[in-house]
Amino acid sequence: MTRRLIQLLIGLFLYGIGIALIVRAGIGVAPWDVLTQGIDNHTHLGFGLITILLSGVVLLLWIPIRQKPGAGTLLNAVLVGPAADVGLWLIPADLDLWARILLFAAGLLLIAVATGLYIGSHFGPGPRDGLMTGLHERTGWKIWIVRTGIEVIVLGIGWALGGNVGIGTALFAVLIGPLCQRTIPLFAIKRPVGTVRAADPALTTTL
Repeated sequence: MTRRLIQLLIGLFLYGIGIALIVRAGIGVAPWDVLTQGIDNHTHLGFGLITILLSGVVLLLWIPIRQKPGAGTLLNAVLVGPAADVGLWLIPADLDLWARILLFAAGLLLIAVATGLYIGSHFGPGPRDGLMTGLHERTGWKIWIVRTGIEVIVLGIGWALGGNVGIGTALFAVLIGPLCQRTIPLFAIKRPVGTVRAADPALTTTL
């Protein structure tokens, strides 16, 4: 339990830092962050708060696909936004292009690793990843197909609202699915026989 909890919290913190790295890279943010920025352009509520509010909206979409939130789901909803704000405070803006490209690559990999860490802790997926794994379970589509489809839809809405779209946005939308396909099973903690629930996405997902 202690290892699982530590892995969960580390994963959530790294996810927020990964978001901040991509935002500071300035070559186009991830689709969900395009949506966050687009909403912020109209509401001025702040990046972290909007991230939390969007998590609540996404959790409502769990109802028709019969997903059940866990402790990790709720912690994700309230911790990733503040972690991103911490990262934005620590990481300087307006760096040279080569440095920003490195920031983007690091952020992309960090988000994929963070996804594997907190899903693999078996406290429940985050709101967005629960939507991904839930749709996978209901449709039978591969995770990378579902994830990429969600990212493209969110990107379109965020772009219409004025979010920052660039080459990095397209790269994120295309690459995050295949990367998560590798990291989810890689970081899944093995649990004793008889304790694994059939709906546990980290262990039952057919990648």
